[in-house]
Amino acid sequence: MKMEQRIIISKCLNQDIAEAVSRCEHDKLFVIADETTKELCLPVINDFACIEGFTLISIRPTDANKNLDSLAHIWTELSNNEATRHSCIINIGGGMVTDIGGFAAATFKRGVNYVNIPTTLLSMVDASVGGKTGINFNGLKNEIGVFSNPKTVIINTDFLKTLDADNLNSGYAEMIKHGLISSEAMWAELMRYDITRPDFACLQEMVAQSIKVKERIVEEDPYEKGIRKALNLGHTIGHAFESFALKSGRPILHGYAVAYGLVCELYLSCIKTKFPTSIMHQTVRYIKDTYGTFAFTCKDYDTLVELMKHDKKNTFGTINFTLLGGIGDVKINQTATEKELFESLDFFREG
Repeated sequence: MKMEQRIIISKCLNQDIAEAVSRCEHDKLFVIADETTKELCLPVINDFACIEGFTLISIRPTDANKNLDSLAHIWTELSNNEATRHSCIINIGGGMVTDIGGFAAATFKRGVNYVNIPTTLLSMVDASVGGKTGINFNGLKNEIGVFSNPKTVIINTDFLKTLDADNLNSGYAEMIKHGLISSEAMWAELMRYDITRPDFACLQEMVAQSIKVKERIVEEDPYEKGIRKALNLGHTIGHAFESFALKSGRPILHGYAVAYGLVCELYLSCIKTKFPTSIMHQTVRYIKDTYGTFAFTCKDYDTLVELMKHDKKNTFGTINFTLLGGIGDVKINQTATEKELFESLDFFREG
């Protein structure tokens, strides 16, 4: 199934936004940004003639605000400013903005065309492709949402110069995952690259390559019935870490949670699907050096496993994992015993 959306690796932002907006015949134009991207990124496009007269909808930043209150605020602003099903929405920001903005667009008047301009590395390589939209609910990550593709996604790595190191690292974790499910050459390049001193020209090429990995998989399996589950590597345990951190009042960035999840799930891959231990140790060392660690005790294991049981990939109460037999050798629908899960958490804390 070919996706409807176009992904543009942008060299001229003004021209590319003009083209994207022209593909969405519209009566009114709305821009959704959070307070951070309103300050740092919106000024880059604010004076473009192609979006003249837009209405700005500003929301509070961070994943903690990807919730019903923010969604209701967006719906209210759209309604009060007389948006119709023929309006167009531009989401400019990180994955939080593109997730909630896409969900608002997909549900307002049963669906409004929208364009995503991701401004963080994570949103470029992860949230930009695949049409997943949604919000967090009841303490759980992305609990409510729909599949809905933007008409166009515009990738311009100049926005990455506004990011701090933690947010760059966060996006890079998804790129590491893409390398692991793709090819040894791509993985090796990611292990060589120094994300702490980024070469942005080089990074743009690597981002384009990373997006192609996800795009190829999503086109083959748009609704996550089979091979798209490859993209969940690191996420079953990673989402548990993320939800646990949120509940504990010390939230962590999504990419950090994924990186920590990769450590545990590569361990499971070694003991269950014969993933090479040398590659596991090299990847884990890179992750520990770049992302540090996350503090929890063995008393938290039951809570973490309970959070894993809420993962949307699960079937009939069984926790499903995506593991690897080797780089690019994806094993979907894997399971693990509680003992094996506890071992993986031991490995994370002690490895």
